[in-house]
Amino acid sequence: MPSLQFEAELRASGHRLVAGIDEAGRGPLAGPVVAAAVILPDDFAHDTLNDSKQLPEPKRESLYAEITGNDDIIWASAAVEPAEIDRINILQATYLAMRTSLAALSIAADAALIDGKPVPNFPIPHRGIVKGDSLSLSIAAASIIAKVERDRLMRDFARQWPDYGFDRHKGYGTKQHLAALQKHGPCPIHRRSFAPVAQLSFEF
Repeated sequence: MPSLQFEAELRASGHRLVAGIDEAGRGPLAGPVVAAAVILPDDFAHDTLNDSKQLPEPKRESLYAEITGNDDIIWASAAVEPAEIDRINILQATYLAMRTSLAALSIAADAALIDGKPVPNFPIPHRGIVKGDSLSLSIAAASIIAKVERDRLMRDFARQWPDYGFDRHKGYGTKQHLAALQKHGPCPIHRRSFAPVAQLSFEF
């Protein structure tokens, strides 16, 4: 289970406010990539907070409400839209979402823990932690916020473009999604630079 070990190590080295950062939506063929940054209290503890991918949707929604409703937790999120993903590529868009969520915090962080590898040219000292969303409580909290907010956006998109089933697969390249792409072509939230979409010649 995740803990505050990495946060405590950064605080011991002189960084007072440590943000955990994670993203959701790097792999889908449609929709934005969303990142969140979270600063937890030094004494924060939780029995069930974990990597969002390890939790069912009702539990993620419950944890989201708990995290965002806690006045002692500082958090922010940011989305980068499909057109920007196509323009700068998904890796750079992910970095942009992470930097933007960090900048949106109401109180500036001194350092960050980021799920995965370190981010080039990040504005504050940081440490990349592979599988960090299952090791750091701050990153786990960020993973919950990013995942829940992105899933909510995809459910909204499903109402706008009901032919694709975005509420079920959240934009990932499932068999159902690929079949809908073949039948209807891409819609405005599809990532045109991703191969299964780029191979189609439809116009929206």
